[in-house]
Amino acid sequence: MNLDCKIHYWHKKGKGNDYVLFFHGACIDHRTFEPQIEIFDDDVDLIFLDARGHGLSKMKDGVKFSFEDMISDCRKLYEVLGIKKAVIIGQSMGGNLAQEIAYRYPESIEKLVLIGCTRNTGRLTAAEKLTLKLSRLIFACYPWGILLSQSAAACGKMEHVKEYVKGCFIQQEKAAFIDIITATAGCLHEDIAFRFKQPTLLLCGTDDKTGNIKKAMKHWAEVDSNCTLLMIENAGHNANQDEPEIVNKQILRFLSM
Repeated sequence: MNLDCKIHYWHKKGKGNDYVLFFHGACIDHRTFEPQIEIFDDDVDLIFLDARGHGLSKMKDGVKFSFEDMISDCRKLYEVLGIKKAVIIGQSMGGNLAQEIAYRYPESIEKLVLIGCTRNTGRLTAAEKLTLKLSRLIFACYPWGILLSQSAAACGKMEHVKEYVKGCFIQQEKAAFIDIITATAGCLHEDIAFRFKQPTLLLCGTDDKTGNIKKAMKHWAEVDSNCTLLMIENAGHNANQDEPEIVNKQILRFLSM
């Protein structure tokens, strides 16, 4: 574990030995999953964390955000809490992190719920590769206020979701925001033969216009028999916040199977 960041997490202890870990999206924090708490009874241990460089998990000055360090943080959390196997619910960047844990350490995951995230191991088109390559330059050209507003608007359809996201984003410096957004692309590594070893629920808002996510999730469900895709009507990128009742119902149904 990289010791340049003290990771903050919240542990709602259960009575049994079942763990659910929640991994949030880029530049927001653990509060994005507040609507999902009500799904679970007192038997389940719930773990919410602020990823490094997010919320209360502040990094030291001059330290760059690294997706690889985030994987190390997750593994350390397993060790500290004595977790052998867990359900992971990840949204956007958190979904990319969950995928990478499943890719490297499949024995540590019971089930996956991935919300609004692209496929780490998918094949990108030439245009998508070029867009990724130019993303830092494109973001840098935007005035910070416009970048904030447009990025927040892209995350949700409901006003309270946009306001929450913007409130999180504004806590970042522009350079740090761009570092996190672009460094998250470090999770992408083509391996089209890879299939999950555990049941996986894919959730995507019908109005999610972020990157190639909608297209990638639809194709993903077609090629991996362990994946089930559900499109969430009237939801954007943060579908779990835009339409929590529908998302919660689908997560509970999936975890009960």
